[in-house]
Amino acid sequence: MAQTDPLPPELADWFSARGWRVRRHQAEMLAASDSGQHALLVADTGAGKTLAGFVPTLADFCPSRLGGSAPPEGIHTLYVSPLKALAHDVQRNLVAPIEEIGLPIRVETRSGDTPSDRKKRQRVRPPHVLLTTPESLSLLLSYPDSFTLFAGLRRVVIDEVHAFATGKRGDLLALALTRLQAIAPQMQRAALSATVADQEGFRAWLAPWGDLDSVTLVEGERGAAPEVEILLPIEERVPWGGHAGRWAIPQLYEQIRRNRTTLVFTNTRFLAEYVFELLWDANEDNLPIGIHHGSLSKEARRKVEGAMARGELRALVATASLDLGVDWGDIDCVVQMGAPKGSSRLLQRIGRANHRLDQPSRAILVPGNRFEFLEATAAKDAVDNGQRDGEDFRPGGLDVLAQHVMACACAGPFGEDALLAEVRSSLPYSSIDAEGWQRVLNFVATGGYALKAYDKFHRIVREPANESGEARWRLAHPEHATRHRMNAGIIVDSEMIDVRFRNGRSLGKVEERFAAALRPGDTFRFAGMTLEVEQLRDMELQVRAGKTAATIPSYTGLRLPFTTHLAGRVQEMLVDRASWGRFPDDVREWLEVQDWRSKMPGPGKLLVESFPHAKKHYSVYYTFEGWNANQSLGMLITRRMEERGLAPGGFIANDYSLAVWGLRPVADPAPLLSADILAHEFVDWVTESHLLRRAFREVAVISGLVERQHPGKRKTGRQVTFSTDLIYDVLRKYEPEHVLLEAAWADARARLTDVSRLADLLDRAVDQLVHVELDRVSPLAVPVMTMIGRESLPQGSIDEELLLEAETLAAAAMRIEPQVEGDESD
Repeated sequence: MAQTDPLPPELADWFSARGWRVRRHQAEMLAASDSGQHALLVADTGAGKTLAGFVPTLADFCPSRLGGSAPPEGIHTLYVSPLKALAHDVQRNLVAPIEEIGLPIRVETRSGDTPSDRKKRQRVRPPHVLLTTPESLSLLLSYPDSFTLFAGLRRVVIDEVHAFATGKRGDLLALALTRLQAIAPQMQRAALSATVADQEGFRAWLAPWGDLDSVTLVEGERGAAPEVEILLPIEERVPWGGHAGRWAIPQLYEQIRRNRTTLVFTNTRFLAEYVFELLWDANEDNLPIGIHHGSLSKEARRKVEGAMARGELRALVATASLDLGVDWGDIDCVVQMGAPKGSSRLLQRIGRANHRLDQPSRAILVPGNRFEFLEATAAKDAVDNGQRDGEDFRPGGLDVLAQHVMACACAGPFGEDALLAEVRSSLPYSSIDAEGWQRVLNFVATGGYALKAYDKFHRIVREPANESGEARWRLAHPEHATRHRMNAGIIVDSEMIDVRFRNGRSLGKVEERFAAALRPGDTFRFAGMTLEVEQLRDMELQVRAGKTAATIPSYTGLRLPFTTHLAGRVQEMLVDRASWGRFPDDVREWLEVQDWRSKMPGPGKLLVESFPHAKKHYSVYYTFEGWNANQSLGMLITRRMEERGLAPGGFIANDYSLAVWGLRPVADPAPLLSADILAHEFVDWVTESHLLRRAFREVAVISGLVERQHPGKRKTGRQVTFSTDLIYDVLRKYEPEHVLLEAAWADARARLTDVSRLADLLDRAVDQLVHVELDRVSPLAVPVMTMIGRESLPQGSIDEELLLEAETLAAAAMRIEPQVEGDESD
């Protein structure tokens, strides 16, 4: 193609006609592409990131660049998004410049929601720009025609790269990029994000062979600073406990009435349904309010997305399903219900408001309790200071690698050494050694030593070496390709049951364990409606509209991690007494009474408080290491208490602290926190508990060892669980070094137990432990104590005796009359 000025005149005229100027980072993305560089763009929301990512593609189709040549055929650009909704939103926005400039570019989406006939047609007559997800891209690469389909590929644009690069979906995409680079060596990579904290780490992830020099870092123009406020009760106090912010519903509804459109984020699907129900009960004006989360049907999600795009909704309650990149410019306020958990996540959600670089986004944080108020303040300060956080990169999952090997075999025979070289060119698998590679190949080939006697696990076979002496592998039978494509994927939710009306209209899915507990006549809240169960049959829950009070489905999904950055800020706040003056009176008094009665758990200190309550002995550990680590610590401490005759009764954890109780007092918690707990009790506990089985279930599905679907039928969740548990027991007994047990251990340590943060905590405990013995509960202990017995409930009465005791403490210190708060638990 002929090269002219950096920005083709057709594009320059289009910007001018819209009254826009070409932003510096948009021009730099084009310059990087023209120079043959990969590029990482980090730019604020509303800065035109997506357009910047596509400017090189649009330029390649401009007549002035084509120089009379015919437009390129086949797939020119792949756009990879972590969310289906984002791909559809980008399609809407990308079509505008294409049509207005008159460029010969066809744009289509491909995801799990795409009809099968369209998928087949796309492989025969592909569009110029294909918008897809990591999973759908991996499936495309499993077809033999992928070599011709992607031979002319010029660019891959990865949007919101921070959202998945550090996890298993990022592993899958990294492997897909290596395969694409082998098919199309000319391919350029571009990644876009507004919230990347570790720029060098993401450059290394994006670069083939970790070659940082091949990746240009493009930093966007800074936009207007967001306006963030923390909502506080008008007349009541900030609640002691709870997490849903139920107290704020009347004030939130008034915000919705005043705004054009308000986007309300929750951290879980359960809370999305619960907050929607509360808002609807308060909706005296019958304002159009919608709900959006990943368990709703495709039709329900699209309907809501369309209504938002047309400006027909006054408010939308959503989960992370709408965290990323959806461009609805008329949203003038974002609300975060409950704790933000990280400054980058909060910044991402704030960016959904306004979506214009030169105007500030407005956001309101609604803390559910007093610790969440501190967390919200810490997150607000971080956003105000432009500080981001995120998860660290870790070695790629072996289960994901096994799935990729199988996808490559489905596309055609592959050379063992050649594929290893491809795999090593990605950051997640750059350090895999020859032995590890052989273990993965042998697993895909036979299932491993303990399973190789079963033909069903024989998926690939080794052919004689070629002329160069390299071993080659091929499918054992063509039917394995069909089975792979039916079951491939990274997201392994609990088994889901379709929820439908009698007329067949789908509402979405609930977890099988929830549906199994329902009987005809039972009611539950879902998709913003009260539904009555008619029958459960053939993996389908048939319902009709109901009227009576209803339960809300809960979901097993992992909790959002509490970032170490935010945890550190909260601890600094606790010891910065000069800053307490900016807090509400009740929060300030809460901290002052704690300071008077006990000590503050600041940085460099692990505070443990012990006190009697309700004829039991309690110890509260202020770790600030997040729920996973605290939950793990609780299991280990109670095991040690049992061994030492301390008669443990149980424990409860939140992100900030852990409360453990028993029949005998803990005079010295240090022996319960020695680092050798990870070498002894931890291994025994994880091995014996459900955690390793749960992790194995996921890696078995991802690796393809256990299939969820067969041609013409689908396994139930119980069947999948039975299959994986049976195999797990066999491997534990006969092949404890199996590659999938190793993968399950890695998952259990990293995701389910957060062992790295737990190890750091135990290391600190040696020198930083401060034990305070009290005669009654301390103010800081109240939030976690109020969770005992009701941690999974959205509402209900808090132990008034406990609250009276806490309020009496405040009264004694501040010389005010004690007031017991009412029903504040969320």
